[in-house]
Amino acid sequence: MENKDIIRQIEELKKEKNAIVLAHYYTHPEVQDIADYIGDSLGLAREAGNTTADIIVFCGVHFMAETASVISPQKKVLIPAQKCGCSLAESITGKDIQNWKEKNPGGLVVSYVNTTAEVKAETDYCCTSSNAIQVVEHLGKDKKIFFTPDKNLGAYIVKKTGIEMDLWDGDCCVHERIDSNMIIEMGNKYPEADILIHPESNCANDDEILNMPNAYFYSTAGIIKHAAESEKKQFIIATELGTLHQLEKANPGKEFILIHPKTICGSMKRVKLQGVLDALLEEKYEVKVPEEISKKAITSIQRMLEIG
Repeated sequence: MENKDIIRQIEELKKEKNAIVLAHYYTHPEVQDIADYIGDSLGLAREAGNTTADIIVFCGVHFMAETASVISPQKKVLIPAQKCGCSLAESITGKDIQNWKEKNPGGLVVSYVNTTAEVKAETDYCCTSSNAIQVVEHLGKDKKIFFTPDKNLGAYIVKKTGIEMDLWDGDCCVHERIDSNMIIEMGNKYPEADILIHPESNCANDDEILNMPNAYFYSTAGIIKHAAESEKKQFIIATELGTLHQLEKANPGKEFILIHPKTICGSMKRVKLQGVLDALLEEKYEVKVPEEISKKAITSIQRMLEIG
């Protein structure tokens, strides 16, 4: 079946079933183009909570669909592909957090949103890359803090806030490959470009990179905002490949150079147009978080949404 026919059927089913399609920036361009909302983890979580749709088709990885299910338990949340895992989410369990709490009574756990619902249920505050600094600063320096699961984002927060934290040794398999040498090499090759870096990257706590006058650390949404507002015409993009689609659509006349051709999230790329259609047509691939976990996890997610 041709894409135009798949798209037509998706649009018809959305109206028929009062469904909404949410897509992450890292999905295929054609998937982004049929979405009702495109965003990063924080934006998608907010949209999942605000929508009046009965069905949410979540074009992203599994933990994101879980988060939508926790926020909107009365809605049917569908993920259009299977085996959409995440190296960060899979690096830690709820038991790991319980073990830390036993050794650190009174301590607080801040978990990146890239975690399972089970981990969120054991977490005090969730955060995303766009509000992680705000969340940690909100807690202050008087509390022992355990930041999970991204060691690179955690180290970046420590550098920016001066607040020491225990860090879990997890990483995003895509951003972990983006190291300081790569940034320096590309910066030398394109000296006029702004370098826009996701703080999950391996170089996020390197003082040399942090002090580069043309290097900026942002969430995916922040990268897109910077590019739109800047008068620069050339940008090095140090995050997942799919982000280029929205950057190029919104900024004709500007050049976007991917930091490395292999910064690709295989799990995000599992989501295809045919999968979106199949999910809507058969209402399959439902993601439903058990009620006892959902009731515990919602607190940390709500705190994240309230802070920023």
